[in-house]
Amino acid sequence: MDAFNPIVAAHKHSSNHREELLKSDYCGCFYCLEIYSPQEIKDWVDDDKCALCAKCGIDSVIGSASNYPITKEFLKEMKRYWFDRTIPLSEVKKHFGDL
Repeated sequence: MDAFNPIVAAHKHSSNHREELLKSDYCGCFYCLEIYSPQEIKDWVDDDKCALCAKCGIDSVIGSASNYPITKEFLKEMKRYWFDRTIPLSEVKKHFGDL
């Protein structure tokens, strides 16, 4: 079901995205929720292909050329899904065993 969720699908546009970001009119961070010009990005990682947010330094930036809405509402939904959700301990153990 997640394959058809735009919040999940948009995530692939937050890495290996330098070209796409530089073609974007604006971008947003789904960690700090700031929206700004891609020209403000100064730091890149992963062989200079992945942007770090110009405001908070987290690698959670998505650009308008992704064709996903770069709005506070959409970014909040992405943050809720990727950063704020709680995973039951039983799920963690299923994948990682006892930590």
